Amino acid sequence: MKRLQVVVDRELCDAHGVCVSRAPEVFEIGDDDLMKPLAEFPGEGQIDAVREAIRGCPKGALALVEVE
Repeated sequence: MKRLQVVVDRELCDAHGVCVSRAPEVFEIGDDDLMKPLAEFPGEGQIDAVREAIRGCPKGALALVEVE
């Protein structure tokens, strides 16, 4: 069964926080000013918000990939 996984390109991410504002249950910016996914494998009810966060990322640092 394939699942969708959130992938963050740490080289591109500048922690602008757009992802946090669009999907706060999936992304957070830690005290170290680094963005980290709270849900590496978001649930079905979170996918639309994650896709919106990916589209809104000003650096293009986020992706959803299918994994087995």
